[in-house]
Amino acid sequence: MTTRSSITTVPARFLLLGDSHAGPIGRAAQAADIPFLGGPIGAAREFTDGFFTPRPDDVEFHSAETEGHYRGFLAELGVTGLGRLPVPLVSTFGFAAHFIATKENWHLYRTGDGFPPGFLGGPLFDAIVTETVRDALAFYRHAVALGLRVCAVLPPQRVPNQSDPAVFLAAQEPVRRAVADLGVEVVDLRDRITDTTGFQRPELCEVDDEIHGNLAWGRIILRELLDLGL
Repeated sequence: MTTRSSITTVPARFLLLGDSHAGPIGRAAQAADIPFLGGPIGAAREFTDGFFTPRPDDVEFHSAETEGHYRGFLAELGVTGLGRLPVPLVSTFGFAAHFIATKENWHLYRTGDGFPPGFLGGPLFDAIVTETVRDALAFYRHAVALGLRVCAVLPPQRVPNQSDPAVFLAAQEPVRRAVADLGVEVVDLRDRITDTTGFQRPELCEVDDEIHGNLAWGRIILRELLDLGL
């Protein structure tokens, strides 16, 4: 489900394209009367590999539903392609750490109750993680090459039962580095939203939900985006 904002009287400040983690950001912007367009346009697992085709001055999403939402946003902005976007792009693509950390994907690399010393954060681990999100990286690379200002948002620090907490924490760093190396501004507020456990503070968690941040989390992200000049 997407979150939209009308731009009939005030121009949008940014275009928001992402998975479900984009929802609280959009709701926070709506609550603060910050004009924007966009919102969640698919599930996190859809935005890692094989989800788009680059076009001259644009992209084409492979999902008909995602493409439809995207085209609608562009129409409201009065442009025909991503390269003509008049506002910054904010995205959560590629930062679905809970999906990357799915336990069954890492059984092969475990020894007993953990991983070999140096495996998490080592070159093999980093290569596996970045390969998992290769198309998200390709999307950011293409958007930057089109001349856009792009901001990517790290996810809420929450780990569902099907994910490995150690992999979840470690996987975000190679993705963050790879995205930043492309010229994307990475919104990394882990130090502001976590407690001594390293995971998200309870007051920033969506109730009866294992993965998502709530409106308060969205407000923290939005405040950082505004501080960056969006």
